[in-house]
Amino acid sequence: MVQYQIEWVGTPNYTPGRGGRKPLAIVNHITAGNYPGALTWMQNPAAKASAHYLILRNGRILQLVKDEDTAWANGIVNRPNWPLYDGTNPNRYTLSIEHESLSGGDLTEAQYQASLWLHKQLIERWNIPITRDNIIGHNRIDSVNRPNDPGPYFPWDRLFADLQKWRGGEQVAEPWKEKLVEQARQEGLISEYHNPDDPAPKWFVLAVALNLLKKIKS
Repeated sequence: MVQYQIEWVGTPNYTPGRGGRKPLAIVNHITAGNYPGALTWMQNPAAKASAHYLILRNGRILQLVKDEDTAWANGIVNRPNWPLYDGTNPNRYTLSIEHESLSGGDLTEAQYQASLWLHKQLIERWNIPITRDNIIGHNRIDSVNRPNDPGPYFPWDRLFADLQKWRGGEQVAEPWKEKLVEQARQEGLISEYHNPDDPAPKWFVLAVALNLLKKIKS
């Protein structure tokens, strides 16, 4: 088993403390740029951006902001589809992981294994549930400006399956079911993620039917 080390690199771009909050979710990102430029940008005060962690293509894990402090990663909220958003700054109650990647969210195997290990560490330390509302992408907070963060190739199904095997949690639905749910969300039939294996209450079925009727009439 690979023994990972977290390398402290730091950044001036953070807010001390969390305003009385504690982390309840992990937000995954891609850098849309390569190292070292991606790191340099998050250390530049002019960027006004950062993350708690940056995982490189070779599996190195860099830490820019302490877990107990607020990184500047998810502060802009635009048409969120995340039920844990409470109207306040999401940075206060999230931990952010940046993954070095140009686009699409494709990770190297070394990078995936490092990310899986880091997710486990954060889940244990902060008692974060293994659900698709507690481990999310940046696109769930800003669906307008960050629709592809972390992107279509980010290994969500594999990540949840591996976390499920490790500790248990939300049952992971089969990939084809997840794709149906995502297609329904993109078409406007549903407004947020739903576990496809959960039973559908009557109000949910009616809401989907009404949304479909609106699309037919428009």
